[in-house]
Amino acid sequence: MDEALLRALTPTVIGILGRRGADFAAAEDAVQDALVEAVRVWPDAPPRDPKGWLVTVAWRKFLDAARADTSRRHREVRVEGEPAPGPGAVVDDTLQLYFLCAHPSLTPASAVALTLRAVGGLTTRQIARAYLVPEATMAQRISRAKRTVSGVRFDQPGDVATVLRVLYLVFNEGYSGDVDLAGEAIRLTRQLAAKTKHEEVAGLLALMLLHHARRPARTGPDGRLVPLAEQDRGLWDTRLIAEGVDVLQAALARDRLGEFQAQAAIAALHADAATAEETDWVQIVEWYDELVRLTDSPVARLNRAVAVGEADGPRAGLAALAELDPALPRHTAVAAYLHERGGDPVTAARLYAEAARSAPNLPERDHLTRQAARLNAQLRG
Repeated sequence: MDEALLRALTPTVIGILGRRGADFAAAEDAVQDALVEAVRVWPDAPPRDPKGWLVTVAWRKFLDAARADTSRRHREVRVEGEPAPGPGAVVDDTLQLYFLCAHPSLTPASAVALTLRAVGGLTTRQIARAYLVPEATMAQRISRAKRTVSGVRFDQPGDVATVLRVLYLVFNEGYSGDVDLAGEAIRLTRQLAAKTKHEEVAGLLALMLLHHARRPARTGPDGRLVPLAEQDRGLWDTRLIAEGVDVLQAALARDRLGEFQAQAAIAALHADAATAEETDWVQIVEWYDELVRLTDSPVARLNRAVAVGEADGPRAGLAALAELDPALPRHTAVAAYLHERGGDPVTAARLYAEAARSAPNLPERDHLTRQAARLNAQLRG
């Protein structure tokens, strides 16, 4: 099979799909699927018209994906805006699809990426942002995963840990991204919790509930992002908080700590504080220490630096931040906050403006821009 021909035809086929109405990301994914099919079929049955074959197959793949996306969105619409307490009552095949996409033939990272794209409905760009990698790298990873599972039988479902990672990332994207998937992620995690007593399933459900409880206060009436310290805590959903705490306490009682339980414990400490000033930052730092021990995640270390700055002062926070890679997303925003807390508004204003230019979404960019403008106005005054 002529792989050079396939590479040469790819931009042309993407362009044809675009003229037929497919957006670039969807056209790119459909053509990738068609290329996987070509690798499987062409050696035994080479087409007379390779370009026509690719266009036909890619367009069919695009339509299948569009129908699947429409069905998924219809399922989400049926879910109430605020998830009801207790086990999920609605049963469908979505959770089973998550397990099937987490196939044993794939590495956990590839299985998560494939499931987010194929079932979760996230774009390659959104998945890349969640993994802190370039979009091109993630596109290659998803393409390799598709090639790996093409032709295999989906009768060996993946493990719970991989599915949890997918649900966690879907919730995070739904919580702060362009597509509202948070309610759907909670619904599926409730279903999973009803099927297993796995402590990390409970930990993830608790984490989702505690974060979702604060959602009404995260943005103002004008759509502006409201930082945690400035949120109206009267808007927090106390029912979801109580449920999340109960689920977390039952999980912690099993004495098998995992990363989702640790994150949920941090969220519970925030929820327990009647005011921002009453937050138990010392205990939050201790939980971040546990989380770093469990995951060694750079994001956990970044959040720990903020907590250290609150517990021990901004200089201590900046010292913790200095140990991290400055290229880490939101590193500059954290540095700006800690410099402002430390009484250096000039540096803080400069860093807020710099952070705004690389913000991952529009609400965050606007918030950081306003922070820079506020400090600059104070300096001029």
